[in-house]
Amino acid sequence: MNQAQIAEQLPSLRRYARALTGNAWAADDLVQDTLERACRKWLLWRRGSNLRAWLFTLMHNLYLNQRRALAPVQALDDEALVLVAGAPGDAGDTAIDLDRCLQRLPAEQRAVLLLVTLEDMAYADVARVLDIPLGTVMSRLSRARGRMRELMEPAPAGTPHPQTRPGAALRRMK
Repeated sequence: MNQAQIAEQLPSLRRYARALTGNAWAADDLVQDTLERACRKWLLWRRGSNLRAWLFTLMHNLYLNQRRALAPVQALDDEALVLVAGAPGDAGDTAIDLDRCLQRLPAEQRAVLLLVTLEDMAYADVARVLDIPLGTVMSRLSRARGRMRELMEPAPAGTPHPQTRPGAALRRMK
């Protein structure tokens, strides 16, 4: 592994970190932490193996560790996010952007969706990075795409917001 090989991966790592965290500063910190860990653990990387997948695995594991550490200071739940975004029918509500919708996905679904769509990784590589079975990758991807469609579709006038409709909580739990 040399500096040029790692430098080639920086744009992808930054893009993925930004999408995971939803914050440029946090993303830069995550990339830096990932590179520091890669330098400390470089002996664990097998020459000839996929450096990109190894770096993404390190980043994903660091991200999960950071989220676990912040678990007591849990992020807002869906209902609170609706209140923060504005009441149903507000102009801001109809203009929900892609990034906000991505942040509303469960972390497991968001990671799969981002690796497949943003980073154009093969399902097998995503399974390796996230250390989950291939079938789980496909299942999470399907659920993430469905949830994104739900979040991105504007509600017809006079209908409650998707999170306040009866049964919305049941759909989220599946």
